[in-house]
Amino acid sequence: MLTIGWKASPQHFTIGDYRELWRLVDAGGFDSCWVFDHLRPMGRDRSGDIFEAWTILAAMAEATSRVRVGTLVSSNLYRHPALLAKMAATVDHVSGGRLDLGLGAGGDPGIDPAIGLAGLSGRERVERLNESAQILRSLWTRPVTTFPGKHYQLLEVPADPKPVQQPMPLWLASNGERRGLRVVAERATGWLTATFDTAPGDLARLMGVLNQHCEAVGRDPGTLRRGVQFPVPESDDEILEAVGAFGRAGFTDLVLMPRGGGLDRVAAVGTLLPRMRECFKTASGTS
Repeated sequence: MLTIGWKASPQHFTIGDYRELWRLVDAGGFDSCWVFDHLRPMGRDRSGDIFEAWTILAAMAEATSRVRVGTLVSSNLYRHPALLAKMAATVDHVSGGRLDLGLGAGGDPGIDPAIGLAGLSGRERVERLNESAQILRSLWTRPVTTFPGKHYQLLEVPADPKPVQQPMPLWLASNGERRGLRVVAERATGWLTATFDTAPGDLARLMGVLNQHCEAVGRDPGTLRRGVQFPVPESDDEILEAVGAFGRAGFTDLVLMPRGGGLDRVAAVGTLLPRMRECFKTASGTS
């Protein structure tokens, strides 16, 4: 089944406008609303206001009633996995079981050196992501967790309450062909990726690599959801063309990323959702 979400980037908004955006997404028929996790605004000019992802996500959960909420994606480097497990369980309760946790290995050269995170290799970041995914799942399901990892060590850690959702959806973001996609195949509910184009391009090839990793670890590739964020095209025809292209490539979850804030676009795009769903069905061959 297709889901269509909206990227509500928490930058260059007043809180009042941000609440209005959530309301429009919630009422407009979208399936999900996502925030990113950066400490400085993204784009060519990295100045201006930006809100912290998880506190704003909790507010979004309280201010909406239907739409799923999630991080696309939370940086694994910013919070210890034991803390992140607790935060996610809290937001899941606030939302009534509507959280999708998207998690990535992290890395932002525009801020990392200033907060002491520079110098971590890509391999170490993926190793940390792999350990965090295991810790999160254990804390969400077991009475007590002990984890003797290379990067994280836990000793008889309780974690209550458990999330409302069992299992809690855990989306992992990595395009690393050797290690990152292997972690996705082993640990994730779904794969999250992104493109700044309106066609899958090389992501279609990576989809095949991910399927190979699933088979190597004994997992049916069909049990793994595939999510992609991409910029909102200008015209309705271009939007429908993009939806069809990603559907044919095998993606199951689409997240529209507006250029700029998006407050003026979300209502207009919402009216196109029924046609987008029909276009996806035709392109993907699903019912």
